[in-house]
Amino acid sequence: MAGGKSTIIYTLTDEAPLLATYSLLPIIETFTKPAGIEIDKSDISVSARVLAEFSEYLKDEQKVPNNLAELGRLTQDPDTNIIKLPNISASVGQLTACIKELQSKGYAIPDYPENPNTDEEKAIKARYSKCLGSAVNPVLREGNSDRRAPAAVKNYAKKHPHAMSEWKQWSQTHVSHMEEGDFYHGEKSLTLDRARKVKMELITKSGQSIVLKPEVALLDGEIIDSMFMSKKALCDFYEKQLEDCREAGILFSLHVKATMMKVSHPIVFGHCVKIYYKDAFEKHGKLFDELGINVNNGMAGLYEKIETLPTSLREEIIEDLHACQEHRPALAMVDSAKGITNFHSPNDIIVDASMPAMIRAGGKMWGADGKQYDAKAVMPESTFARIYQEMINFCKWHGNFDPRTMGTVPNVGLMAQKAEEYGSHDKTFEIPEAGVANITDLETGEVLLSQNVEEGDIWRMCQVKDAPIRDWVKLAVTRARNSGMPAIFWLDP
Repeated sequence: MAGGKSTIIYTLTDEAPLLATYSLLPIIETFTKPAGIEIDKSDISVSARVLAEFSEYLKDEQKVPNNLAELGRLTQDPDTNIIKLPNISASVGQLTACIKELQSKGYAIPDYPENPNTDEEKAIKARYSKCLGSAVNPVLREGNSDRRAPAAVKNYAKKHPHAMSEWKQWSQTHVSHMEEGDFYHGEKSLTLDRARKVKMELITKSGQSIVLKPEVALLDGEIIDSMFMSKKALCDFYEKQLEDCREAGILFSLHVKATMMKVSHPIVFGHCVKIYYKDAFEKHGKLFDELGINVNNGMAGLYEKIETLPTSLREEIIEDLHACQEHRPALAMVDSAKGITNFHSPNDIIVDASMPAMIRAGGKMWGADGKQYDAKAVMPESTFARIYQEMINFCKWHGNFDPRTMGTVPNVGLMAQKAEEYGSHDKTFEIPEAGVANITDLETGEVLLSQNVEEGDIWRMCQVKDAPIRDWVKLAVTRARNSGMPAIFWLDP
């Protein structure tokens, strides 16, 4: 509410289908106009956020306001109402495509420096990083989430069910996850006895202190954790799963969330790609480094970079890449007709969209020949992997889900004030050398949490404030009572 007028802010984003964004707006306006409620539009698309970040490079008539920052400020006002449309959690590939498109339209913003050398390039990359991944949700999700299907939507789905393919009991489709060395198995946590300021530092084996995060302010009663994923355990896991998949004769598919988890999961993705094409990377690794190829961005970036090479060298590399496929399992495809594999780009297969699609398809994914096959769904993190395996087990024994008869499960999520992974992006690091990763009190020097880590391990810290936890419990119980459904708290004591 501004100036005594009732206002709803409607965000403009760039998620497909854009038609939905434009078609929903007049419907909302039709219902709100008789009530005297005004609708203000706010552009928080990737392009708008890029232009706002680099306004000093633009002409006055090209400059746009920093709408995301303004919306973040407004979330602190209890009278604010925001309708947030789905927005892209941009990968590096999507961001660079956005930059090129803006430059082609006359916006003189800088290039994205994938491998920065100077301080200026490092600063530019850091600023562009604000536009990567889940940049919007941590700002706007000041509260916890309450997700449920309205009765009208649920009844429509029952009356007009989407296609569901048949499951077979003998399906070879399954989920594979790490049994050790992932974030879940490497987590330590602590509830603070008082407000503190801490730093994240690496003490190397030579005794050197490398400060990775100079300061994090924490509140009394706040829960923090320190967790890491072992590079060695991850790579060993991939090797084992690739061989198991090849012997089984099913498709290999990797399911991560490299958009929202914009620091850790591209690294997790990149290790898998590099191991699959290990022989080619060992042979051409030096050249790939010279070309600035970052496999964390997928094979699409590699193929784009080698286009600049002489024809004979480029063809040699492509032949070596294809040769790797001869002793590896077939890859699940994103687009069989265009030859786009699971490894094309880290944002092409996002676990919370790709796994439901596989389950609806009877446990099948597309092969290079345009036909569907059973698949191994590889998701290194064991936390969410196990629930998908339970779904697969259910479908194998009881048949596919039936939208006409199945019920609904509302979800109340803990995410307020950058809770859990939502606030971990600026506290996630790839360890430069072996040592001990410490979360240390800045005032007293007390080490609160400590982990032994190796070079290449991914170390991160998450935090959850006390108030969001209390609100989460209250919201869940209230929702359960209002809906007449039991409340199940999904915890691991």
